[in-house]
Amino acid sequence: MYAQSDKTLTCADCSQEFVFSASEQQFYADRQFSEPRRCPSCRASRKASRGDSSRGGGYASSGYSGGGHSSGYDRAPREMFTATCSSCGREAQVPFRPTGDKPVYCSDCFQSHRRSY
Repeated sequence: MYAQSDKTLTCADCSQEFVFSASEQQFYADRQFSEPRRCPSCRASRKASRGDSSRGGGYASSGYSGGGHSSGYDRAPREMFTATCSSCGREAQVPFRPTGDKPVYCSDCFQSHRRSY
C-alpha cells in the first residue's frame, strides 16, 4: 500500500523534480501502474511525439495526465460514418451509425436547424 503523503520524484528526461501526490499514488496503485518516470510536461511531450495512434499500455491509455494539469480523459479518435444530409443532400460525416429512422444533417444544416429552436 502506498503512503498517504506526497512524494518527490526526479524526471528521467529533464531531471526536474516533480510531485507524485498521495492521490496520484493511489490512482496508480488502483490500476497497478508503476510510478511515473517522467514529469507531466515530458510525458505530454513524449505522448505528442508518438501521436494518438499508440493505444497500448502506460500513460496513454490510462486517461490520466497527472501533476494537476488535468486535461480530461484521453480518448481514441471517434469513428465517423458517411450519410446524406436530410436538408441539403450533401455528404455528411457523423459520429453515429445512421439507421434511417431519424433525419441526419451535415454540420452546417445541423447548426442552423439547432438555432431555429
